[in-house]
Amino acid sequence: MNATSAPPVKQPVLVWDAPVRVFHWLMVLCFAGAYLTSESEVWRLVHVTLGYTMVGLVGFRLLWGVMGTRYARFAEFVQGPGGVLRYLRDLLRGQPAHHTGHNPVGALSILAVLLLTVAIGVTGWAGYNEMAGEWVSEIHEGVANAMLAVIAVHVVGVVLSSRMHHENLARAMVTGRKSGTPQDAIRSAWWSLGAVMLVAVGGFWWLQWQSVAL
Repeated sequence: MNATSAPPVKQPVLVWDAPVRVFHWLMVLCFAGAYLTSESEVWRLVHVTLGYTMVGLVGFRLLWGVMGTRYARFAEFVQGPGGVLRYLRDLLRGQPAHHTGHNPVGALSILAVLLLTVAIGVTGWAGYNEMAGEWVSEIHEGVANAMLAVIAVHVVGVVLSSRMHHENLARAMVTGRKSGTPQDAIRSAWWSLGAVMLVAVGGFWWLQWQSVAL
């Protein structure tokens, strides 16, 4: 009688590289700061600087979504309508499939954030440089509110998914580790690139500040 092999034991493995985590938390910081300073003339440069930073981060994320580590790539987590509907159906049944990387619904929120950030950047730039009428500012504000709604849905999804799968997804975006098998892990965290991102953003902020100081 042949012995059946035991299922692989799951353990915390490295899933999110440093660039993905740096991108995520910088986007959180920048959007929160830009939203809170949106109505203040005194903090206008801060608002504009954070908005430009978000656009730059999205540009990097698009590149990293093609060239990055396994779970950072769009091809790994972006699914068609069928995959999204299946996940939603299983979610309503309380039995959603576990995904080592982003789940199909989470992927939609990521794509929405990327697209909305570009729209916010374009309308914000046009309004800041007075290239159009008041309608551009109204669109800018409307897109920002749409982004806030997407973020709220994303947070709810993270909480629900964390409870259903008994794993802290917010903490995973800090540590980079989720439950999986050794075969699921990525080989490198790319700490050097994460550090370069922080230096680049810090340098841009310094240049923006210098433009006022001078």
